[in-house]
Amino acid sequence: MSSGPAEPKLRVPDTREEALDPAWLSQALASVGQGAPVTSVEIVEVIKTVATKIRFKATFDGTAGTQDFCLKGLLDADEMTKMGGSTCVLEGDFYLKLAPKLDVQVPEAVAVVTDREAKQSVLLMRDVIAGGGRFCSALEAFTADDAASSLAQIAHLHAGGQALLESTPWVTPRIASLGNMPHMTAEILQGLLDGPRGDNLSPAVRNGTRLIAGMRALGDKDAGRPQFLVHGDAHAGNIFRTAQGSGLIDWQVLQRSGWAVDVAYHLCAVLPVELAETEERNLLNHYLELGRGLGLILPDAEEAWLQYREAVMYGFYMWGITRRVAPDITIQFTDRLGRAVMRHDSFGLLGVA
Repeated sequence: MSSGPAEPKLRVPDTREEALDPAWLSQALASVGQGAPVTSVEIVEVIKTVATKIRFKATFDGTAGTQDFCLKGLLDADEMTKMGGSTCVLEGDFYLKLAPKLDVQVPEAVAVVTDREAKQSVLLMRDVIAGGGRFCSALEAFTADDAASSLAQIAHLHAGGQALLESTPWVTPRIASLGNMPHMTAEILQGLLDGPRGDNLSPAVRNGTRLIAGMRALGDKDAGRPQFLVHGDAHAGNIFRTAQGSGLIDWQVLQRSGWAVDVAYHLCAVLPVELAETEERNLLNHYLELGRGLGLILPDAEEAWLQYREAVMYGFYMWGITRRVAPDITIQFTDRLGRAVMRHDSFGLLGVA
């Protein structure tokens, strides 16, 4: 557990040039630069998805020397992309208010710069790769042991986070709102599922109307169950590994919901279908054992298996609606999660005709 990042009162940069300006960085990184100005900045890598991630070296005047960082924010973004800035604020608040209280391995955040009125935020972290860590690829196939390692982090998140929910009203349920987004109609979703991402799915599962109904039915059931602090997007691309073990990144879909949402999404996304078919129940039992050992009150094995099979719907929906991720990643995750919905009869369990 860390002491938490600084929260300097600065303007949130709009562009890469502004974010890497030595004068701005001198103020943003004052807490780790001993107050010394940044004299030079060297870009190591730029990763552009919806948000922009920039790995860079900052050299400070004096004894602070050269240090390695990663900056994340909506930089050089169009207006539609910037409308998603509230998710960056949510992630920043996770690092400010929750990460220091959780026994979960996350990148060390050193500063969060937020404009709450504009709903924009930029996160500055230590560079995990420069520190010897490795980010998993979104297309990386996990072994059962790999999944057990990252599942342990999810168990720690759920155990530590449950006690924090009462004091964090800003972490809200999201399943119901995701299933009722006005800009994601059944027709639009059907068009996405009719593409390559749905090629291995049965017509009953490759159905936009039913998928929206399934998400809404899951939201109704989930609302009546014990709530946990849930990552909400624990696919392989949001896992990293260090000498200390697995860690979790990308907290932009942080929410409160049932434990099974994280567990089912994670296992069905990271495991190849053939491995999931043989190992997912063993891994679910592993999570239950870990969670109970950490003090969680969890259902018995049969009820947990039922909730798991229903909760697969969440991940399938999340990747079914995805439009701004590389096609090969979108196809793989939608396929794995959709085939899990088929395997578990998730629609039937949720009462969706």
